[in-house]
Amino acid sequence: MTDLLTRRALLGGFGCACCAGLAGVAEARISPHAMKPLITSGYRPTEKDEQGLWQQYERVEHEIAGSNLLVQDKALTSYVGELTERVGGPAAKDLRIYLAHIPEFNAFMAPTGFMVVFTGLLTRMRDEAQLAGVIAHEAGHFLRRHHIRGWRDLRRKSDVLSILAMGAGVGGGAAGVYLGDAVRLAEMGTILSLFSYSRELEAEADAMGLKLISEAAYDPLAMPETWQQLIEEVEASARMRKKRPHRGYSLFATHPAPASRMTDLRASSREVTAASGPQARGRDRFLKAIAAHRSGFLDDQVKLNDPGASLYIIENLAKDGWNGLLRFYEAEVWRLRGEKGDDLRAAQGYAAAVAYPDAPPEAWRNHGYAVQKAGRREEAKAALSRYLALAPKATDAPMIRFSLAQ
Repeated sequence: MTDLLTRRALLGGFGCACCAGLAGVAEARISPHAMKPLITSGYRPTEKDEQGLWQQYERVEHEIAGSNLLVQDKALTSYVGELTERVGGPAAKDLRIYLAHIPEFNAFMAPTGFMVVFTGLLTRMRDEAQLAGVIAHEAGHFLRRHHIRGWRDLRRKSDVLSILAMGAGVGGGAAGVYLGDAVRLAEMGTILSLFSYSRELEAEADAMGLKLISEAAYDPLAMPETWQQLIEEVEASARMRKKRPHRGYSLFATHPAPASRMTDLRASSREVTAASGPQARGRDRFLKAIAAHRSGFLDDQVKLNDPGASLYIIENLAKDGWNGLLRFYEAEVWRLRGEKGDDLRAAQGYAAAVAYPDAPPEAWRNHGYAVQKAGRREEAKAALSRYLALAPKATDAPMIRFSLAQ
């Protein structure tokens, strides 16, 4: 069974899980001002079908809470949790956040109030307002009870009653067999993927999310901006591969938001902005919160071997200003692609990176190798010496010291 669960299959399950109906658009735009939460703090289901649904997701949450894929940084997890409290509406304190170290754009909300946020989401965000918009959209699904509404609609339309039996299989203890995190997450993704939201529910989540971030003093325009970025990323990936945009494992590759939905989002954003006035983006707070992890997140993305998407993400982040870190990973994209002319592009990128005071140590090392290859030995020696000064305990430091000594 494990052999069949490829990485793409695993992520595909989650891709369908989060806002599974992003392709949907309501026939008429729903005004954010018309949205009212259907639950408040401390909500517990009283009807049997919803109680059964909650029992299954409580088992799912137990498995997620014990996963070794979770980020173990309390400061970062707390930051995302505090932001969720800020934009989560009247039941915000009931929401639980799990930050999964998976380099794809994704987040999903369970009907019981726990949310899983992938680190790939944090990689792509330009500021706190964009992150708040995604979280608020997910909170909108929770506050409007979309899971049980969708489940009841599914039951009315089909005989797929085996879903709860599938859910029961998620609990590892019931089977007495531990299948590993990959299998667990794939199973959860399979269950969640069955809850495809209707066009109406997706429109409600958009409207509810816009209302929530506006009330929390964030710029509502960040929401359509984020979805547009993901559409453009999918297109950039396809262009680099010289293929048509495909229905891949990424959430927004699987469910690209159409132009009509973007029109509705922008109109609703302007509506709430006009009612409340200018609002914040929180870029400095966001960058401070992810500072210790940003290099690792970018490294994860670049190593996915999707140069079109990686370059788009880097260039989109650079709209707020280039720095040494972004220039370094731009060069890394070219180095790892390795096609004709890419070595020159990479060398130029490393040279650009070390011109910034915040260039990572690896930029100096790779710049040193690049100029050494070009025959500029003294410049290479200076760059590699700078690398050793910045990273004296690096695993390759002894080898480089020996090389310089020769």
